[in-house]
Amino acid sequence: MFNDLRVSAHTRLAWLALTPEPERELPTLVAALRCAADPAAFTAARSAEAARVDRLVLHGTARSWRRYLHEITALIRSAGPLAPPDAVLTAAEVVLDHHRMLIGLPGDGYRRTAADRVALIDVIDARNQEQEEGR
Repeated sequence: MFNDLRVSAHTRLAWLALTPEPERELPTLVAALRCAADPAAFTAARSAEAARVDRLVLHGTARSWRRYLHEITALIRSAGPLAPPDAVLTAAEVVLDHHRMLIGLPGDGYRRTAADRVALIDVIDARNQEQEEGR
């Protein structure tokens, strides 16, 4: 029975062992995307996003973390012309790298993020194409 509990806890917490880049980089990137039309709000938005990420990492679950990253994927996909191109591209790469690592974890996280991976690859390809064309 003790082994079952240990395996269960390990499975539930495995998502925390993934790369720290999302919690380190996303608050700044997300704030840049959310405040593209109002740069004066950037500092407050970055602080709020950092607090949100901290709450998710410290008190959330793999499911709530994936929901957050799905929301960020939607934000990335809807980034308008005022959004900093580097922030869009970097945020997409950070989330995509995270989602790709899910294949090594127990559970269905990798399968559940399949559509987001496709969407992020599309954004990255489009942004890279724009950079190559000098836009």
